[in-house]
Amino acid sequence: MTSSILLFGATGDTGRSVLDQALERGCKVRAAERDFPENFCNHPDFEKREADLLDGGLADLMDGVDCVISAVGLPRDPQTLINPPPLYTEGAVSIIQAMRKTKVKRFVTISAAFADPDAAVPFWFKTATAPLDRIFRQMGEMERVLRVCDDIDWTAVRPGWLLNRPHTGDFEVSLDDMPKGKLRTRRPDLAQFMLDCALDSKHVHERPFIARAESTFLESPAALVEELLPF
Repeated sequence: MTSSILLFGATGDTGRSVLDQALERGCKVRAAERDFPENFCNHPDFEKREADLLDGGLADLMDGVDCVISAVGLPRDPQTLINPPPLYTEGAVSIIQAMRKTKVKRFVTISAAFADPDAAVPFWFKTATAPLDRIFRQMGEMERVLRVCDDIDWTAVRPGWLLNRPHTGDFEVSLDDMPKGKLRTRRPDLAQFMLDCALDSKHVHERPFIARAESTFLESPAALVEELLPF
Protein backbone atom coordinates (compact mmCIF):
# COMPACT_ATOMS: atom_id res chain seq x y z
CA MET A 1 0.00 0.00 0.00
CA THR A 2 1.37 3.40 -1.00
CA SER A 3 1.78 5.88 1.87
CA SER A 4 1.11 9.57 1.48
CA ILE A 5 3.22 12.00 3.50
CA LEU A 6 2.74 15.68 4.28
CA LEU A 7 6.24 17.11 4.71
CA PHE A 8 7.20 20.43 6.28
CA GLY A 9 10.77 21.65 5.75
CA ALA A 10 11.32 19.88 2.42
CA THR A 11 13.65 22.60 1.12
CA GLY A 12 16.12 22.23 4.01
CA ASP A 13 19.04 19.81 4.06
CA THR A 14 17.33 17.22 6.26
CA GLY A 15 13.94 17.73 4.63
CA ARG A 16 15.33 17.19 1.15
CA SER A 17 16.80 13.88 2.31
CA VAL A 18 13.40 12.90 3.72
CA LEU A 19 11.78 13.85 0.42
CA ASP A 20 14.24 11.97 -1.78
CA GLN A 21 14.17 8.82 0.35
CA ALA A 22 10.38 8.86 0.65
CA LEU A 23 10.03 9.02 -3.13
CA GLU A 24 12.59 6.22 -3.50
CA ARG A 25 10.42 4.10 -1.19
CA GLY A 26 7.41 4.67 -3.41
CA CYS A 27 5.62 7.16 -1.17
CA LYS A 28 3.60 10.12 -2.37
CA VAL A 29 4.87 13.37 -0.84
CA ARG A 30 3.06 16.67 -0.46
CA ALA A 31 5.46 19.40 0.66
CA ALA A 32 4.25 22.58 2.33
CA GLU A 33 6.51 25.66 2.26
CA ARG A 34 6.16 29.43 2.07
CA ASP A 35 8.04 29.26 -1.21
CA PHE A 36 10.04 26.77 -3.25
CA PRO A 37 13.22 27.17 -5.31
CA GLU A 38 12.66 27.10 -9.04
CA ASN A 39 12.50 23.55 -10.43
CA PHE A 40 12.75 22.17 -6.90
CA CYS A 41 11.40 18.69 -7.62
CA ASN A 42 9.64 17.33 -10.69
CA HIS A 43 8.88 13.79 -9.52
CA PRO A 44 5.37 12.59 -10.48
CA ASP A 45 4.62 11.59 -6.86
CA PHE A 46 5.60 15.01 -5.51
CA GLU A 47 3.14 17.85 -4.89
CA LYS A 48 3.95 21.42 -3.84
CA ARG A 49 1.67 23.47 -1.62
CA GLU A 50 2.38 27.01 -0.46
CA ALA A 51 1.71 27.43 3.26
CA ASP A 52 3.08 29.19 6.31
CA LEU A 53 3.47 26.92 9.32
CA LEU A 54 2.91 29.84 11.70
CA ASP A 55 -0.28 31.08 10.07
CA GLY A 56 -2.37 28.10 11.13
CA GLY A 57 -5.20 26.86 8.95
CA LEU A 58 -3.26 23.79 7.80
CA ALA A 59 -6.18 21.38 7.64
CA ASP A 60 -6.59 21.71 3.86
CA LEU A 61 -3.05 20.39 3.43
CA MET A 62 -3.88 17.11 5.15
CA ASP A 63 -6.57 15.82 2.85
CA GLY A 64 -5.68 12.23 1.96
CA VAL A 65 -2.35 11.99 3.83
CA ASP A 66 -1.40 9.12 6.11
CA CYS A 67 1.20 10.90 8.21
CA VAL A 68 2.90 14.24 8.81
CA ILE A 69 6.68 14.74 9.03
CA SER A 70 8.25 18.01 10.15
CA ALA A 71 11.91 18.53 9.25
CA VAL A 72 11.82 22.29 9.70
CA GLY A 73 14.91 24.14 10.82
CA LEU A 74 15.99 27.64 11.76
CA PRO A 75 19.00 29.52 10.34
CA ARG A 76 21.93 30.47 12.56
CA ASP A 77 22.08 34.17 11.71
CA PRO A 78 22.45 36.51 14.74
CA GLN A 79 18.90 37.87 14.63
CA THR A 80 17.38 34.39 14.64
CA LEU A 81 19.62 33.25 17.47
CA ILE A 82 18.63 36.26 19.59
CA ASN A 83 14.92 36.03 18.87
CA PRO A 84 14.03 32.76 17.13
CA PRO A 85 10.53 32.60 15.63
CA PRO A 86 8.31 30.00 17.35
CA LEU A 87 8.64 27.58 14.47
CA TYR A 88 8.84 24.50 16.67
CA THR A 89 6.35 25.42 19.40
CA GLU A 90 3.59 27.26 17.55
CA GLY A 91 4.31 25.27 14.42
CA ALA A 92 3.72 22.00 16.28
CA VAL A 93 0.49 23.37 17.78
CA SER A 94 -0.75 24.37 14.30
CA ILE A 95 0.07 20.93 12.93
CA ILE A 96 -1.65 19.14 15.82
CA GLN A 97 -4.77 21.28 15.53
CA ALA A 98 -5.01 20.48 11.81
CA MET A 99 -4.40 16.78 12.45
CA ARG A 100 -7.22 16.68 14.96
CA LYS A 101 -9.60 18.31 12.50
CA THR A 102 -8.73 15.85 9.76
CA LYS A 103 -8.28 12.71 11.90
CA VAL A 104 -4.66 12.23 10.80
CA LYS A 105 -2.90 10.44 13.66
CA ARG A 106 0.80 9.97 12.85
CA PHE A 107 3.28 12.82 13.39
CA VAL A 108 7.08 12.61 13.35
CA THR A 109 9.11 15.74 14.03
CA ILE A 110 12.75 16.66 14.32
CA SER A 111 13.90 17.85 17.74
CA ALA A 112 17.49 17.67 19.04
CA ALA A 113 19.53 15.75 21.56
CA PHE A 114 20.44 19.15 22.99
CA ALA A 115 16.78 19.88 23.80
CA ASP A 116 17.45 17.63 26.80
CA PRO A 117 19.65 19.58 29.23
CA ASP A 118 20.74 16.30 30.83
CA ALA A 119 21.93 14.67 27.61
CA ALA A 120 25.51 13.37 27.72
CA VAL A 121 27.19 16.01 25.57
CA PRO A 122 30.84 17.17 25.94
CA PHE A 123 31.21 20.34 27.97
CA TRP A 124 33.19 22.04 25.19
CA PHE A 125 30.29 21.46 22.80
CA LYS A 126 27.71 22.89 25.20
CA THR A 127 29.92 25.94 25.70
CA ALA A 128 30.58 26.50 22.01
CA THR A 129 26.90 26.15 21.04
CA ALA A 130 25.54 28.36 23.83
CA PRO A 131 24.24 30.87 21.20
CA LEU A 132 21.84 28.12 20.07
CA ASP A 133 20.34 27.68 23.54
CA ARG A 134 17.15 29.60 22.74
CA ILE A 135 16.47 27.29 19.81
CA PHE A 136 17.19 24.18 21.88
CA ARG A 137 14.91 25.45 24.67
CA GLN A 138 12.15 25.99 22.12
CA MET A 139 12.56 22.39 20.95
CA GLY A 140 12.25 21.30 24.57
CA GLU A 141 9.02 23.30 24.88
CA MET A 142 7.73 21.64 21.71
CA GLU A 143 8.42 18.23 23.25
CA ARG A 144 6.44 19.21 26.35
CA VAL A 145 3.50 20.17 24.12
CA LEU A 146 3.65 16.79 22.40
CA ARG A 147 3.82 14.83 25.64
CA VAL A 148 0.28 15.87 26.58
CA CYS A 149 -1.14 15.00 23.14
CA ASP A 150 -2.26 11.46 23.86
CA ASP A 151 -4.61 11.47 20.88
CA ILE A 152 -1.74 12.04 18.42
CA ASP A 153 0.76 9.27 17.60
CA TRP A 154 3.78 11.55 17.77
CA THR A 155 7.52 10.89 17.77
CA ALA A 156 10.13 13.59 18.48
CA VAL A 157 13.47 12.46 17.03
CA ARG A 158 16.57 13.73 18.83
CA PRO A 159 19.61 13.78 16.52
CA GLY A 160 23.05 14.82 17.63
CA TRP A 161 25.23 17.44 15.96
CA LEU A 162 24.05 17.24 12.35
CA LEU A 163 26.48 16.32 9.61
CA ASN A 164 26.21 16.64 5.83
CA ARG A 165 27.73 13.33 4.77
CA PRO A 166 26.44 10.37 2.68
CA HIS A 167 23.81 7.97 3.92
CA THR A 168 25.09 4.97 5.91
CA GLY A 169 22.11 3.38 7.68
CA ASP A 170 24.37 2.13 10.52
CA PHE A 171 23.29 4.67 13.13
CA GLU A 172 22.48 3.83 16.75
CA VAL A 173 19.23 4.67 18.53
CA SER A 174 18.73 5.08 22.28
CA LEU A 175 15.74 6.13 24.37
CA ASP A 176 17.65 7.12 27.50
CA ASP A 177 20.47 9.36 26.32
CA MET A 178 22.83 9.99 23.44
CA PRO A 179 24.33 6.67 22.28
CA LYS A 180 27.49 6.27 24.33
CA GLY A 181 30.57 7.91 22.86
CA LYS A 182 28.70 9.35 19.90
CA LEU A 183 27.96 12.98 19.09
CA ARG A 184 27.04 13.31 15.42
CA THR A 185 24.13 12.37 13.17
CA ARG A 186 24.25 12.30 9.38
CA ARG A 187 21.25 14.06 7.84
CA PRO A 188 20.44 11.22 5.41
CA ASP A 189 20.56 8.73 8.31
CA LEU A 190 18.23 10.99 10.28
CA ALA A 191 15.89 11.12 7.28
CA GLN A 192 15.86 7.32 7.05
CA PHE A 193 15.04 6.98 10.74
CA MET A 194 12.25 9.57 10.61
CA LEU A 195 10.70 7.73 7.67
CA ASP A 196 11.08 4.38 9.46
CA CYS A 197 9.24 5.84 12.44
CA ALA A 198 6.49 7.41 10.33
CA LEU A 199 5.83 4.47 8.03
CA ASP A 200 6.32 1.60 10.47
CA SER A 201 4.79 3.18 13.62
CA LYS A 202 8.06 2.97 15.53
CA HIS A 203 8.69 4.91 18.77
CA VAL A 204 5.15 6.24 19.18
CA HIS A 205 5.02 8.70 22.11
CA GLU A 206 8.81 8.50 22.47
CA ARG A 207 11.80 10.82 22.01
CA PRO A 208 14.56 8.62 20.60
CA PHE A 209 18.17 9.80 20.31
CA ILE A 210 20.02 8.93 17.10
CA ALA A 211 23.77 9.19 16.40
CA ARG A 212 26.75 7.32 14.98
CA ALA A 213 30.51 7.28 15.54
CA GLU A 214 32.47 9.51 13.18
CA SER A 215 36.15 10.31 12.73
CA THR A 216 38.01 11.98 15.57
CA PHE A 217 38.20 15.24 13.62
CA LEU A 218 34.46 15.37 12.84
CA GLU A 219 33.71 15.10 16.56
CA SER A 220 36.29 17.70 17.60
CA PRO A 221 36.16 21.41 18.53
CA ALA A 222 38.12 22.16 15.34
CA ALA A 223 35.30 20.70 13.22
CA LEU A 224 32.74 22.78 15.07
CA VAL A 225 34.73 25.97 14.46
CA GLU A 226 35.13 25.08 10.80
CA GLU A 227 31.39 24.46 10.36
CA LEU A 228 30.31 27.59 12.23
CA LEU A 229 32.80 29.98 10.62
CA PRO A 230 30.43 31.10 7.80
CA PHE A 231 28.01 32.35 10.46
